Amino acid sequence: MPLRDALFRPVRAGNAFEETVERLVQAIRLGVVGPGERLPAERDLAARLGVSRVTLREAIRSLQDAGYVESRRGRYGGTFVNSPLPAPAPDRRVDAGELADALTVRWAVETGAAQCAAGRALGPVERRNLLARLVECRDASVDSYRRKDSRLHLAIAEATGSPSLTAAVADARTRVNALLDRIPLLPPNLAHSNEQHEEIVTHIVAGDPEAARRAMAEHLDGTALLLRGFLS
Repeated sequence: MPLRDALFRPVRAGNAFEETVERLVQAIRLGVVGPGERLPAERDLAARLGVSRVTLREAIRSLQDAGYVESRRGRYGGTFVNSPLPAPAPDRRVDAGELADALTVRWAVETGAAQCAAGRALGPVERRNLLARLVECRDASVDSYRRKDSRLHLAIAEATGSPSLTAAVADARTRVNALLDRIPLLPPNLAHSNEQHEEIVTHIVAGDPEAARRAMAEHLDGTALLLRGFLS
């Protein structure tokens, strides 16, 4: 089926989990795999998406926790799309233009902030602040994760030495947080985000602007994939 082939095509390596979730949610919401129907077999689906079966299982488990699918055992088992699907909350409906605008602004200011921070000669206090916020985010509980995550991203902006850029990042983050509050928190995504955070901060502290920009861009792309998957 051409549409299945279009959706279940190989994902990119940088955000494999997030893009796998996005593809599965798209397939479900577009009716490519309808309520009560079974997803392709795990081995086949992992091969089509170009991801490991571990990554696919994490994605399916996350969708199961969110109420989109259920896994059944036995001869006629597999992963089936729930019927009915979870009813979206009224505030989950987001205008496509609004979503695109929020993600574009965030990408522009936060990749720029990472690049600028890495291009400065950071003092000891700035370095300690970045590393302290990184640890706080890594050790945060699910309930406090978004707040600690926001504080780390603002610390990166603060490290640029530009109050105007810091304010722009704060505004962009406020818009994105309002969108993130409408989708489920996925523990595998949080673990992946923590790995990306460490890479970003490492490049900033090492004074590598281009690597810091690339790492931040890849990190933001992962968040964008989930937001588009659940809210588009």
